[in-house]
Amino acid sequence: MGTSSRSLAEFHERLAEIFGPAAPGVLRSMTHPKRQAYWLNPLVARPPEFEPPGKPVPGLDGMFSVAADLREAITRHEGARDGWLYPMNPSSLLAVEALAPRPGEEVLDLAAAPGGKTVLLAARMRNTGRIAAVEPVRGRFHRLRANLERCGVSNAQLYLADGRTIGRKVPERFDRVLLDAPCSSEARIRLDDPSTHAHWKPRKIKEASAKQASLLRSAYRTLKPGGLLVYCTCSFAPEENELVVNRLLKSETGADPEPLEFTGVPKNVPLKEWRGQICDSRLKRALRVLPDDLWDGLFVCRIRKMKSC
Repeated sequence: MGTSSRSLAEFHERLAEIFGPAAPGVLRSMTHPKRQAYWLNPLVARPPEFEPPGKPVPGLDGMFSVAADLREAITRHEGARDGWLYPMNPSSLLAVEALAPRPGEEVLDLAAAPGGKTVLLAARMRNTGRIAAVEPVRGRFHRLRANLERCGVSNAQLYLADGRTIGRKVPERFDRVLLDAPCSSEARIRLDDPSTHAHWKPRKIKEASAKQASLLRSAYRTLKPGGLLVYCTCSFAPEENELVVNRLLKSETGADPEPLEFTGVPKNVPLKEWRGQICDSRLKRALRVLPDDLWDGLFVCRIRKMKSC
């Protein structure tokens, strides 16, 4: 068995350990074509005669889905080119719904590229207030800038910087913080496409987890007392999800996870423990989105920074 085959076998074993009886459905979602979703961006005017194809995604304003075989019709649509139609998975919108930024607030997007969630933030804020969008990789930074300009975002300031340094530079600055953390991207693996899982190794999870913990500490430090932080990844790995948040809860007594309630979302309960590591009981308030024929897998946790007495 080659190295890639051994890694893939280990990946299967981990999914069974993480998801239990739900694991076969997760595996099916990684081999069957998904419906293509898209979001209508209110920041850019669209033709008045446009009729959204497909059907609305319940509970998510402006989000629609079409059959998998219409993927190219959406991704190559003139609206995608002009910025008023944005191909994206509903899981992306769910993370921003969890943060629920308000017009006029000051919001930090700590790992912003390629910018889909930044556009969602700006739309929620009606292009008011301020979004500080941070990205450390130069090529991705320029892609982020172009994406925001195309999609009509005018309330964002972009920073080419390492997110791990931001907490030290601007402590207690922001009303809300989104950390869509760089991860092993397990939820984007297609088991019928070797190029999507050739990179996967347990070592990658370990490396991602260390970086995520540093980013989360930085994100929390930038938050005003009373403010909200959303941490999310598109990884299944507990080392990148529950255990990263658990480390923050151990070190920051004022960090308090809040319940997340969404209707119509396929979900699984967060893990109480992983390979002997016990999680804070409050992590049951986080959310694991189960992947299916529409939704991508997602871990999302909303954390309140409690005001000191």
